[in-house]
Amino acid sequence: MIHVCSLARLQETVEDTGARHVVSLIGDEARVLRPNSIAPENHLWLCLHDICTPLDGYIMPGEQHVAKLLDFVRGWDRKAPLVVHCYMGISRSTASAFASVCALNPDRDEISIAQALRHASPTATPNIRIVSLADQLLGRRGRMIAAIEAIGRGVITTEAEPFRLELE
Repeated sequence: MIHVCSLARLQETVEDTGARHVVSLIGDEARVLRPNSIAPENHLWLCLHDICTPLDGYIMPGEQHVAKLLDFVRGWDRKAPLVVHCYMGISRSTASAFASVCALNPDRDEISIAQALRHASPTATPNIRIVSLADQLLGRRGRMIAAIEAIGRGVITTEAEPFRLELE
């Protein structure tokens, strides 16, 4: 199971879920304090910003970031939950959780995963750059992008409520 949250809710989400793996998608706008229960090798920190086009002074998600994410989730033993977070729990983290479920379920239809994401979080607005890079790396032929476009933009908020996304 994958849990998604904001940076502000990271510590409590890890504690409440018993997670042993964490993915942080945070640029230089904040410092991430790894929860004590997370071993360093079980924490993937992808330093990137929530942008889809180049912007001076910001790190745009790249293929290398998404490839590291996919490698990390494929190496996750799934004995305990995984927590994925970004600053607000709305865009980078939801895109990464969606990509992770797609990677771990190569035969599952993308629209069913996107609909599960929308059901779990009305505020989810996945970063389309992360989704499109994952779509390319996973050979999904645009289906991931179409699925996210089909669920539309989430409800606007300043911080998402933590939620979980089932793997199957």
